[in-house]
Amino acid sequence: MPQPASRFSTLQPLLRQWAVLAGISFALALTLTLYLYGTQDQLFGRLFRAFFVFFWLMAVTFLAAVPFVSWAAANWFGPTWAETPARSRQRKKPAAAVSRTPARAVARPKPSNQNHL
Repeated sequence: MPQPASRFSTLQPLLRQWAVLAGISFALALTLTLYLYGTQDQLFGRLFRAFFVFFWLMAVTFLAAVPFVSWAAANWFGPTWAETPARSRQRKKPAAAVSRTPARAVARPKPSNQNHL
């Protein structure tokens, strides 16, 4: 008899996404804070605020806005809206009708070495 899936195994992909977002947010916050302020006082307070802003901006974007837009596009426009467009129905000329002239050399005037006053 198969065992039911635990709650942790169903939350694992979501926790992994949150962990990736937290790691990227921390790296961005640390880089920005050190670049702007260096290691002056209030480093940890500025780092926490920057981490919080980056984390929530990215979490809302990647965990809410992007999935919603994908869902809305699939459900509101139908599954065929993203398919490749039909090929154009232009007729190609037969190979015998295409005439190609060889490239010709263009005569250029010789540069003069005279100084004009």
